[in-house]
Amino acid sequence: MAEEEQAGGTAAPWCASHEAATASRAMGAILAALASLILAANVPVAIVLLCHIHRSGCKGLCFVLNLALADAMVGFAVMGVAVDELSQPFYPSQNICVLRMAFVTSSCAASILSLILVACDRHLAIRKPFQYLQLVTALRVGLCLLGLWLLAAVVGFLPVFIPRFQRVSNHWKCSFFNVFQPSYMLTLFCLGFFPALFLFLYLYCDMLKVAWGHVRHIQQVKQAGLAGGCPPARASGDMKAMRTVATLIGCFTFSWLPFFIASVVQMLCPECLPYKVIENFLWLLGLGNSLLNPLLYSYWQRDVQFQLSQLAAALKRRVLLHLGRGQCFPGRDTKALPAVSFLELQD
Repeated sequence: MAEEEQAGGTAAPWCASHEAATASRAMGAILAALASLILAANVPVAIVLLCHIHRSGCKGLCFVLNLALADAMVGFAVMGVAVDELSQPFYPSQNICVLRMAFVTSSCAASILSLILVACDRHLAIRKPFQYLQLVTALRVGLCLLGLWLLAAVVGFLPVFIPRFQRVSNHWKCSFFNVFQPSYMLTLFCLGFFPALFLFLYLYCDMLKVAWGHVRHIQQVKQAGLAGGCPPARASGDMKAMRTVATLIGCFTFSWLPFFIASVVQMLCPECLPYKVIENFLWLLGLGNSLLNPLLYSYWQRDVQFQLSQLAAALKRRVLLHLGRGQCFPGRDTKALPAVSFLELQD
């Protein structure tokens, strides 16, 4: 009887640990897939934007390029967290976990700050279009980007240099709530994220107001019988701008706001909301913003779309030539097909 009780007592912890390891591996697989998608979406956009900036000299796109690089760093940092989840039950040390979470925090901070710079750049282009080229110089853009990365590094790596911002949890797991003090995270959210969110919403709502004013003006001109002076392309462009701005505001708010609100609630009242809900669901929702950013800020631009199509066509030609030479037609000499550009196909 005693042996049965002892066997039952050892079986229950083993089952619990086995279920925890299985859940951890599943979470690691989800994080690895999400990180791969983030890298696959942002790296081509960064390459295309870099080439486009080099040819056109458009300095405003440097902020969008910085956003793609920051989101790519988010994907790279999340890949490290996925490796930790997949390697359970082997847990990393305290120092390695703190460095990893600091890298994730600084990358996410850089992504959010890049969104703010993109919003400021577009707000300036709309409000002061004639002074935009004089205000947005290469020196000012470089200083803004340098200040952004310095601020993101300070925000993320502050617990590394100040040990009292760290904590050691009894149920060890490499996560924000187990390595950072609640006071540090609460200060970071209240003084960092929420002011940035309000500034982001103000800038894009003001741009939405300008676009709506253009649409109303065009409608008034049409009602007065002077529609010939306002081309339909202008009206459709303003409506597209309104939809784009509304989509940007909605996606950013929907992605990050639930995570930060739930984190504040969890730090103020740990029994009200379990941290597993935040880490397993809401944090993934926030990371999804790094996957949406290249779609919202880059893919909808015609120049970026055209260059991405060219890049995809070039890669497709190389793959087909490689398959034709080595696999599909062995022993047969193949000639390269003439390259046809996207514009020639349209003609």
